[in-house]
Amino acid sequence: MRRLLRRVTCGLALVLGTAVHAQEPVLFDWFEYRGHDAAFEQPLPPGHYYNPVLTGFSPDPSVVRVGDRYYLVNSSFVYFPGLPVYESRDLVHWALIGHVIDRPSQVKLDGQGMSRGLYAPAISHHDGTFYVINTSVDSGGNFIATATNPAGPWSDPVWLPGLAGGIDPSLFFDDDGKAYVVNNGVPEGGSRYDGHRAIWMQEFDLRQHALVGPRRVLLDGGVDPATKPIWIEGPHVYKRDGWYYLMCAEGGTGPQHSEVVLRSRAVWGPYTPYSGNPTLTQRDLPSDRNQPIVNAGHADLVEAQDGSWWAVFLASRAYDRVHYNTGRETFLLPVTWKDGWPSILPKGKAVPQVVKGPALLARETQAPHSGNFTWRDDFDKPALDASWMFVRTPAQPWTDLRAHPGQLAIHPQADDLDTLHNPSFLARPQQHLAFDASTQLVAPVQANVEAGLAAFQNEHYWYAFGIHREGQQWLLTVRRHRGADSAVLATATLAKAPQHLQLKISGDGGRYGFAYDEGAGWQWLLRDVDGTVLSTDVAGGFVGTTLGPYARLLHQP
Repeated sequence: MRRLLRRVTCGLALVLGTAVHAQEPVLFDWFEYRGHDAAFEQPLPPGHYYNPVLTGFSPDPSVVRVGDRYYLVNSSFVYFPGLPVYESRDLVHWALIGHVIDRPSQVKLDGQGMSRGLYAPAISHHDGTFYVINTSVDSGGNFIATATNPAGPWSDPVWLPGLAGGIDPSLFFDDDGKAYVVNNGVPEGGSRYDGHRAIWMQEFDLRQHALVGPRRVLLDGGVDPATKPIWIEGPHVYKRDGWYYLMCAEGGTGPQHSEVVLRSRAVWGPYTPYSGNPTLTQRDLPSDRNQPIVNAGHADLVEAQDGSWWAVFLASRAYDRVHYNTGRETFLLPVTWKDGWPSILPKGKAVPQVVKGPALLARETQAPHSGNFTWRDDFDKPALDASWMFVRTPAQPWTDLRAHPGQLAIHPQADDLDTLHNPSFLARPQQHLAFDASTQLVAPVQANVEAGLAAFQNEHYWYAFGIHREGQQWLLTVRRHRGADSAVLATATLAKAPQHLQLKISGDGGRYGFAYDEGAGWQWLLRDVDGTVLSTDVAGGFVGTTLGPYARLLHQP
């Protein structure tokens, strides 16, 4: 993992050159994140696990088993490095081992909104090679990348112009050695209503990494065309007991999201829908239920070593019925085969947050990305931890862990968090409804620099809690950006710069607070602020809230 991040950092330096910084950097001593959701306080019986297995922004999961290991990828949109790759031995305890997109030259992300970029990757493995096929919606279209080691390095993208206008591709390897790409695309003759899409398939030449032969529609609209179904997408093809199964998401990524399945005796169809569709949804449950899980869909299936089947899928944990700040997360449920059909969850049943795990479940009770946990970075390594993300690809390297050992140095950039470029902000997902994120920094002495802690949903919706110098005083501010409205919500004046200033952002559902400690204990600068600003229901898009340290130039010197 450390080697990967060194490669990322070196790649930035080699491609972009060594940056020359006129400003003194802002120094951060540590960053800490603590989650304390009530749902995770319930006892975890032996052999059970908590859902989600990847908390916080981790949408569109795709999974593959190779031997006794499982590998999972998620969408990353315009965060960099892109397309995280996780490894597990039991489908519950996941470790981040690399990224498919870890070099600035691979994909252009600059200038795109937060919910653009890299959509819905699918991972597969064949004859010793790993494949990730993906869509870069605004810069290049569909591509495939390969690696012999899932931790990387991954190849540069091989672009697939034949899939122009399509999204959500995935690869299927048949028993006869042939490979196929299935994807969402515009139906033959064009869309007849808003949200009308089709699932297409075409053979794929593994040696040339190219689409060959005719493209054909496997599914037009959805499982029941008479109802005008919308957004059929995220297709996967599987083969079991002589049947080909086509599984897709349907209904959009919001509360009507679902997963449907069809099958055929021939790879090209015709495919017959399952009478029990959808095989997964939460749209038929009352909206006022306790601790609701919503948006369930976009699933992928995997067979374990013992013959059991499991589904990873996205869903969201909501508060106040419709709001969720943690984005779309990765959940896991067992699959039951009934009369030759895969059933993930019976209709009318809520996605459980405590589930009996696979037979191979590790004995550790705490999964590193699930339940209530504390994560801390003391910035005592020579490279950034693999879990830190940049908002788009940095135009120049502005982080440094070597010049000031034991501290993170951020060289402030001119762009604020509302930019479509790369602000000097390091991001980690908000992974709980109730949390505390804190950091300790050396207050900047230059009058044109602000630094602190941010809670960020997208370029239009965020909070920034920072300190800057005005004359001989230091000013603490909480700034809010909500759509076109930007406001300073609270200020506090410090007579002198504290040697080490601590800042904290706390959240509990839709209420956020901002506290500081200049050496005499925590003081609240602002409490009970509207946190729905950071919810998908308000901010829109497909990402979740992220948190982390930032620095910026207030004006050019």
